[in-house]
Amino acid sequence: MDRLDYKIISNLIEPNSKVLDLGCGDGELMLLLTKERKVRAQGIELDDSEIYKCVEKGLSVFHGDIDSGLLEYPDKSFDYVILNQTMQQAKKADFVIQEALRVGKRLIVGFPNFAYFKARISLFFKGKTPITKSLPYYWYDTPNLHFLTISDFKDYCKKKNIRILRSSYTGHKKSVRFWPNLFALNAIFLMER
Repeated sequence: MDRLDYKIISNLIEPNSKVLDLGCGDGELMLLLTKERKVRAQGIELDDSEIYKCVEKGLSVFHGDIDSGLLEYPDKSFDYVILNQTMQQAKKADFVIQEALRVGKRLIVGFPNFAYFKARISLFFKGKTPITKSLPYYWYDTPNLHFLTISDFKDYCKKKNIRILRSSYTGHKKSVRFWPNLFALNAIFLMER
């Protein structure tokens, strides 16, 4: 597994935990977690073709729209809920985060940083919606509905009384430690209420 965000998320999760991956895609992260951390993982995915990929890997995944909520899950029924590269695509991001915090003891959120300096430069000099490695879509074809920055997300957590336990920031192939809101392509937060 070559994805730095997956390695960071794996290191945040205690072995033998119960994990719910919202918007799990093809299940590669769940597969990594089941192998390396021995977690009991379950995913929720909207895209049928991605669900088939999960099933082919022997993963437990349910077809569902996270914007509808997680009513079938009791409070704190998972040790961790993961929203990696999913939250910015949710129609009701605040509702999804609140639901994830309800059903999970801890929440891991990963998202592209829209304040990355190359995106800023592109917007400033070209006057066009930026395209970067973490934002590889044209404005008319993007799945992203919410364009947030690391600073935006920290403000949101403070306003909603969500405790950030750990944060990590990534560039192309390594962690970013200096001015992450400017130099990080992606952010990963471990949180709890």
